[in-house]
Amino acid sequence: MSEEIVSDLMRAHVYRLASTGQRVDGRALDEPRKLSLERTYVKTAEGSARAKLGNTDVLVGIKMSVGEPYPDTPNTGVLSTSVEMVPLASPTFEAGPPRPDAIELARVVDRGIRESKMVNMEKLCITPKEKVWIMFIDIHVLDYDGNLFDACSYGATAALGSTVVPAKGQGLGDDFPLPVEHWPVSVTTAKIKDVLFVDPALDEERMSDARITVTTDENGDIRAMQKGLSGSFTYDEVKRIIETAQRVGRGIRPLLRSS
Repeated sequence: MSEEIVSDLMRAHVYRLASTGQRVDGRALDEPRKLSLERTYVKTAEGSARAKLGNTDVLVGIKMSVGEPYPDTPNTGVLSTSVEMVPLASPTFEAGPPRPDAIELARVVDRGIRESKMVNMEKLCITPKEKVWIMFIDIHVLDYDGNLFDACSYGATAALGSTVVPAKGQGLGDDFPLPVEHWPVSVTTAKIKDVLFVDPALDEERMSDARITVTTDENGDIRAMQKGLSGSFTYDEVKRIIETAQRVGRGIRPLLRSS
């Protein structure tokens, strides 16, 4: 009962502030938290990055191996994305098999990378129908303070940008940089009643009625969208969200592309 009362009081406080264009942490409604990236964080991985979005902290490692292509894509490499949400990161996380939210998170990150054609997968084909490079994106949540969708996407994008394919160790010639051609940026917006929040922190996320993640490329084109929670968005709100995602994406993309 006490938790419900505190939640209602906090929700009312957050909404009251938002109605005047303010947030608990001092940001504007359409302002993301500070993003910091540290690449090649794991020396034993082919590529890696640690991404901090506010206090949300994730570590992403990229491993490359040689295997068979899928029958329906015999001339392209393979992409596999997984997310580990360990109890160390949040008291709400539990050990064991992947939770539904971890599976959703992995799929949203994977879709943004895949549909933007960030990596030229055809260049990861070694022998058509027989042998290709398989790219494993392993995401580990270290500290959860809201909006894992964007934090994990930024970490994965930065890690892929630093990846070197270990061809020499497989007797396939010289090592070479992963063929990255596009830079997708994920921007998540949450809604409490009739107010929209970009990059919701944990308290805002817990109180949200609806959530939507929009991934755009360097041309501003939409490459992926994911709607979450039971609430809804109006047509005009979706238009605003897309325009905000394009604008915020332009500011974040140079950070992801920095070497």
